[in-house]
Amino acid sequence: MYPLARLYRSDMRETLRLSIPIIIAQLGVVLMGVTDNLMIGRILGAVPLGAAGIATSVTFLVGSIGVGGLNIVSALISQAVGKRNTGEVNRLYRAGIRVAWLLSLSLGVICVLVAWQFQIFGQTDDVTQMARPFVLILTVSNVPLLLFIAIRQLCDGLSRPKVTMFITLSALLLNVVLNYILIKNMGLNGAALGTLLARCYMALAIWIYVKRDRFFVPYLEKAKAISLAPLVEKILRLGLPGGFQFFFEIAAFSLAVIMVGWLGEAQLAAHQIAINMASTTYMMATGIGAAGSIRVGMAVGRNNRPAVQRAGTAAFMLSIIFMGVCCVLFLTANEWLVNLYIRDNAEVVRIAATLVVIAGFFQLSDGIQVVGLGVLRGIADVNVPTLLTLIAYWVVALPLSYVLAFPLGLGAPGVWLGLLAGLTVSAVLLTYRFYHKLPRVKLEEIEPEEVEI
Repeated sequence: MYPLARLYRSDMRETLRLSIPIIIAQLGVVLMGVTDNLMIGRILGAVPLGAAGIATSVTFLVGSIGVGGLNIVSALISQAVGKRNTGEVNRLYRAGIRVAWLLSLSLGVICVLVAWQFQIFGQTDDVTQMARPFVLILTVSNVPLLLFIAIRQLCDGLSRPKVTMFITLSALLLNVVLNYILIKNMGLNGAALGTLLARCYMALAIWIYVKRDRFFVPYLEKAKAISLAPLVEKILRLGLPGGFQFFFEIAAFSLAVIMVGWLGEAQLAAHQIAINMASTTYMMATGIGAAGSIRVGMAVGRNNRPAVQRAGTAAFMLSIIFMGVCCVLFLTANEWLVNLYIRDNAEVVRIAATLVVIAGFFQLSDGIQVVGLGVLRGIADVNVPTLLTLIAYWVVALPLSYVLAFPLGLGAPGVWLGLLAGLTVSAVLLTYRFYHKLPRVKLEEIEPEEVEI
C-alpha cells in the first residue's frame, strides 16, 4: 500500500503545483465581480447591487459558452506536448484565437438582443432600467476576455500558468482602483466600465508577454502554410459541448437569480451575496479541474493509461480536500462573511446568512462535478457529459428549485436546495462516467512523422 500512496502523493503534488497558479488566476477573475458587488453594495445600496447581479449573471451566462468552449484548447495543446508536436501546438494556438473572435462576436449579438428585451426577466422597473446599460458594457468587455482566455490556453497547456496568475492579479488591483474612481463619478455603470478596461488590460498584457518571452518562441515561429480551418472546426466540435456544459450550470444559477428576483429586492440582494461567495470557491475548484484536464491530456498524449487514471484521481482528491475546508468555513462564519458585503439591511443579512449555510453543504458536490468535467475533457469526452449536466441542472435542479421556492413556500432557501440537488446528481454521474470510460479511452501511438521537435 505504501508505494501506491506514495504514487498518489506524487500525482497530487504535481496537480497542486499546476493548479495553484490557475486557481489564483481563476480567483482573480471572479474577485473582479466580487469587488464590483462589494463596492456597489456599500456605495450605492441594495437595488443597484441586485441590478448589477442579474446583469452580470445574464451576460456571463451567454459568455459562458465561449469561456467553456475555449477551455478544450489547453487539453488539446497538452496532448500535442505529450506527443512532442510543436507544430500542432502552434496551429492550435492560432486556431484558438480565431475561435475566440468568432465566439465573442456571435455571442455579443445575443447579449445585445437580451439587453434590448431585458423586461422579459420580470424584474422591477428600477432593476430593469439599471441593468440594461450594464449588460451592454459587459458585452463589449467579453471580447477582450475571450481573447485573454484563448491566449491563456497556450500558457496553461504548456504548464506555464504563472503568467496568467500575475496578469490577473494585477488586473484585479486595477479594477478596484477604477471602480473607486468610476462608481463615484458615473454610478452603477462605472463598475461595468472598470471591468471593461481591466479586461482590455488583461488581453493586451498576456499577448505582449507571450510574444516577448523566449520560452514561447518555438511555439510561435511561423509554421508551414497549413489551413487552420480543420483545427477551428475541431475546437468548435469538441469545445462547444464543453461550453454548453458550462452554460447548463451557469444557466441554472442565472435562472435561479431570476426566480429569486420574483420574491423581492431583499431576497435578490441576499442571493447575490451568497452566490458571489459560492462562485468564488467554484472558480477555485475549476483551477483544480483545469490542472486535472491538462495532466490527463498529457498522459493521453504519452499513451500512458495508468497515468491517466492517477492524474484524474489526484484531481478528485485535491478537490474534496479543498472544498471540504470551504464547507466548514461557510457553515461556521456565514454571518461574518455576509457582513463584508452589507451591514445596514437586517433583512438582507438574515436571508443571505441562511443561503450561505446551504451553499456550504453543496461545496463538495460542486468541487467534484467541476473536476469530473475537467478530467473528462482531458480524454476528449464531451458529448455525454453535456447530456449529464443538462439532466442534472435542467431536469433536476431548476424544476425542484421552483417547486420548493413557490408552491412549498420556502422562498430563496428553496431555490438553493434545488441547486444543491442538481450539483449532487451532476457530481455522481460525472465521476461514474470518468471511471467507467477510463478502460476504453483510445490512446493513439505517436507516429514519427508527426513529431517536429
